[in-house]
Amino acid sequence: MTLCLDNATLDGISHPVSIVIKDGLIDQIGVELAIPDDTLRMDAQAMTVIPGLVNGHTHAAMTLLRGAGDDLRLMEWLTQRIWPAEARLSEEDVYWGTRLATIEMIRSGTVAFQDGYWHCAGIARAVQESGLRAAVGMGMVDAQGVEQGESCKKMAMAFMEMAPHFGPRIQPLLFPHAIYSVSPENLRWCSRFAETHGINLHIHVSETVREVTDCLNRYGMRPAFHLDRLGFLHERTILAHGVFLDDTELDLIARRGATLITNPTSNLKLAVGGIFPYERVAARGIAVGLGSDGAASNNSLDLFQELKTFALVQKHAQKDPTAMPAALALEVAMGRHAPILGQTGIIAPGQPADLLLIRTSDPEMIPPLHLASNLVYAATGHVVDTTIVAGRVLMRHRVIAGEEEVRQEVTARARRITLATS
Repeated sequence: MTLCLDNATLDGISHPVSIVIKDGLIDQIGVELAIPDDTLRMDAQAMTVIPGLVNGHTHAAMTLLRGAGDDLRLMEWLTQRIWPAEARLSEEDVYWGTRLATIEMIRSGTVAFQDGYWHCAGIARAVQESGLRAAVGMGMVDAQGVEQGESCKKMAMAFMEMAPHFGPRIQPLLFPHAIYSVSPENLRWCSRFAETHGINLHIHVSETVREVTDCLNRYGMRPAFHLDRLGFLHERTILAHGVFLDDTELDLIARRGATLITNPTSNLKLAVGGIFPYERVAARGIAVGLGSDGAASNNSLDLFQELKTFALVQKHAQKDPTAMPAALALEVAMGRHAPILGQTGIIAPGQPADLLLIRTSDPEMIPPLHLASNLVYAATGHVVDTTIVAGRVLMRHRVIAGEEEVRQEVTARARRITLATS
């Protein structure tokens, strides 16, 4: 199908243009284009078109647990609220929780996300129906013993067999939870499994001081070196959080070519006690992305809200108002500084048609002095009018098909799950 966005505005171009999308890619951009008669035309109404955002780290189905464990310390939050609730989740629960997350992400401008959770078939089915792109992470935890680890291995192998059936928008990855919840033996297994299947690895790392201290006491080295010893650290590795990585670890991560994902709102809400060291990370040329984390610890999946927090905490930490300028923050959220996330963040012929139509006439976007500044410091996802992924319109005028059914189903399921664990 060929789609043409008429009267669109691009940042830096004062006059409206047409954007022709064909077979999921941007085909032409310009004025007075030769457009086939059978093309579907959509009037962009002088809205501004920008690349979609990419959520570099989340747990989509945790929308089911939004608000279920607020105002608790991290380990208390995990062991007393989250893990007991997750033990009750069925594949259908995960499917519906992910459906709700995809709606929230579409409504707030996310076109792709990196996920890690249980019941991957349910996640993949929900993503497939939503039209978004996603890397679906197969969870690995063995904190409860050998049997739990073996069960995770079986689920990972089963999902790898079915993954091709979900289509090219969905990629499998392996997602061991953390060094404190997965044994060295199973982290090695994850590394070998990922290498065999040519998939990426994704793990929480150095989120708290305690995690670092425990790693030093148990293994005699810091978390990044522990992972490297297990063959886990390389160019196909995504490390989430990374708040307490020291310079030696950052040097190692840079040499290995791994990617870091910062999750500022979740870190602030769980009071981990530190700020992601972006300045030291960037100085080493390490790839960086932005993530929301799950809705149980954020509690929002709106990356525009995350953008403001990201920029402000970097200014605060560096004691420098020029740190993390709006344009740079926006580039990070578009995936332009983390190639492993699969989004170029570029609008040009030949690029994927993963686009947002932004209502720049909304009050928070006025006056139109600086688009990036307005998007980062003033806007929320509510300024997104239309979301397009792979040339398919997923939301138009903020309407998404099937939204009401998803709201009702998730509300009923969440009440059952959370009441049973409260």
